[in-house]
Amino acid sequence: MTDPHESSLSAEPTEDEERAARARRIMEAMIFVAGRPVDTATLAAQVPEGTDIEGELATLAAYYEHRGIQLVNVAGGWTFRTAADLADHLAVHRVVRRRLSRAALETLAIIAYHQPVTRAEVEEIRGVHLGRGTLDILLEAGWIAPKGRRRTPGRPVTWVTTPAFMEHFGLESLGDLPGVDELEAAGLLDDIDPQAEGAGEAPARPPLGEEGGCAPDDAEEADENVPAEPVSTTVVPLSGRGGPS
Repeated sequence: MTDPHESSLSAEPTEDEERAARARRIMEAMIFVAGRPVDTATLAAQVPEGTDIEGELATLAAYYEHRGIQLVNVAGGWTFRTAADLADHLAVHRVVRRRLSRAALETLAIIAYHQPVTRAEVEEIRGVHLGRGTLDILLEAGWIAPKGRRRTPGRPVTWVTTPAFMEHFGLESLGDLPGVDELEAAGLLDDIDPQAEGAGEAPARPPLGEEGGCAPDDAEEADENVPAEPVSTTVVPLSGRGGPS
């Protein structure tokens, strides 16, 4: 295909041909450096007077038609785009690693140690309101999942950890979760008063029917059609720190 930038070798270019060639070069440069499509009015203001804008743009588009980049008319202007048939060769796949926020880490720990647990119970244990997106982040990571609904007013969704959570953290079972002693030794917990209840051990979650636990009538009810966002309800506080249930 003949390059429209080059004059014919058989004869000297005329004044009109030189003007057209210069106009094409100007428009090509303007479109190349622009961060968005360039309309014909903008192009016309920079090229020699009397230039056939539409005709020269069509000539440029034909020149780039079979090249790696193409001149296309989009959004009311002209811009360069990579050829559509080269998309597979230009795709770049990257693994993006995101650090969990402190709120997400605390929420994940509470679910791991107190599961099955409701959103309201997580908020009660943390002592702060749980951001709307916190559970969504953990759900997207595949580390938590809804288990069912608790038979309490509002029937809130209960949350548990998943096999993917245990696989990621190298746990054979929830019984392998570190206890309070191990967490303190690793510097992950503030010093605990030795006289405090449960210090130096990982107390289990209160049994059913006792204070802080769930009465037999409050047992979780399996429900496969659980929405991603749990319903807020009255809190039954959970006591104890550490050990898995």
